[in-house]
This record gives sequence, structure tokens and C-alpha cells, in this order.
Amino acid sequence: MCLIAFHLQQHPTYSLILAANRDEFYDRPTQPAHFWEEHPELLAGKDLHAGGTWLGITKTGRLAALTNYRDPLSVQQDLISRGEIVKDFLTSTEHASTFIDKLEAQKTCYNGFNLLAGTIDELHYYSNMLPSGHPIEEGTHALSNKFLNTPWPKVDKARTELNDYVSLSETIETEKLFDLMRTSEQAPDHKLPDTGVGLDLERKLSPAFIQMPNYGTRCTTVVLVTHDGSVHFEERTYTDGNLTETIVEKFSVVSEQSEETKSLK
Repeated sequence: MCLIAFHLQQHPTYSLILAANRDEFYDRPTQPAHFWEEHPELLAGKDLHAGGTWLGITKTGRLAALTNYRDPLSVQQDLISRGEIVKDFLTSTEHASTFIDKLEAQKTCYNGFNLLAGTIDELHYYSNMLPSGHPIEEGTHALSNKFLNTPWPKVDKARTELNDYVSLSETIETEKLFDLMRTSEQAPDHKLPDTGVGLDLERKLSPAFIQMPNYGTRCTTVVLVTHDGSVHFEERTYTDGNLTETIVEKFSVVSEQSEETKSLK
């Protein structure tokens, strides 16, 4: 993922409202969101190159999403794919804080990343470019390729627009969230971050929705979860900026049993 905006626990109808764009090279093979055959409780897209995912939710209410940390000088080859982190969390039964503690001990095995992990009721944030993770406060947040709520133009715009919308609307329309993530206007130069990729590329990467000759927004995902655990998951896939596929899944969250509880049966 390269932009995630979400509202946690402060809406009268929804415990979680999330919209996210995945930006990736067009030639990287990808399977759209689906329930995985090897993990039937897991709903997520799949990176067919490395086998992981960038965002997913389970029927037990576990949720995780990941963005890369943009620092081209620190990138190393032959490290573990960051998509494995999301898959590993979603297919485990560990609490997010426990998972993050273990991940902290292996932080150098991955290139820079940001992780949202937890449940539909409680999310934690962790970056391997920071000393530790922490639970995320209730309210509206956004994340791109720096840290949570870093004031990049598209982060501020997405966070502000999402907060304004959910503050005024008891019923959330998915179309409004897709529109929010479809913004393609570039930020002015004086507001651009300097992440080491050069001014021209900073401009092209500054919108929420990216369109470049070989790289751009591949899909947008919206997740709505009501306080009683009803999930609406909708994903739109794009090819060269054009909508090519829409997937909608709806289900109700069931309680997750820990391995300890299962062993007692």
C-alpha cells in the first residue's frame, strides 16, 4: 500500500472506516482480493511474485496493512518480502503487540516498512525505522511512505477529507471513499517531501492516485466494519488508471479462538 486513510472507533455506525491505495509496478503479477484456498478465513489480494499481501482482513476480525518506507538509499536486495509480514500476522492468533515484539527482533530482515496490525476494534502501528510500536488512538489517521500521520500533502489531504466526511455522515457511502482515493492532482513543489528520489518523481508520487508509464495505483480497497461486526469489503482494480474489476465481499465477524482455547477442547 502507498496510502491508507482510516477512521477508528469514533463513528456512530462503524468501528472502522478504511480506504487504501496500492501503488506498484504494473508488471508485478498480482491476484485480486479473494478468500485464500490455503487460508479460507483470509480475504486479501496476493502478490504472485513473493506470495504475500499488502492488506487483508479475516473472518475473525484480524486486520493488517503495510506500506513501504521510502528511502532508496537504504534499500537492500535479497531481504524477506514485506508482504510476508501481513500474511504472517493475519494467519496467526497472536495479539498485535506480541507479534510486533517478535517482529522488532527481526526488523533488519526487511527493507523499511510501516505496519497497521490488530483487529477491527484495536489497531497497532509499527515501523522498523522507529524504536517501537504503539496502539493507535481513536480518530482519523493516514499513512503513506514515511510514518503514521507524517504531514505529506496527500496524507494531510486524505486525513482531512476523510475526517470531514465521516464527521458529517451517519451512513458512509463507499463511492465517496473511492472518490477520495482517486485524487490525481499533484502537490505544489514547496510542499513536497524530499525522500531522495528527485523532484520530478516526488511530483509524480504526490497524488493519492498515481499514474506513470510503468508504475501507479493498481487497486483501491475500502473496508467498512459496523460496531456489531458486519464487514463490507470492496476492491477496485485498475490497469493504467482504468477500472478493470470490482470485487465485493460481505460477512459477519466471528470470535477468534486462541491456540490455548482450542487445545482445551
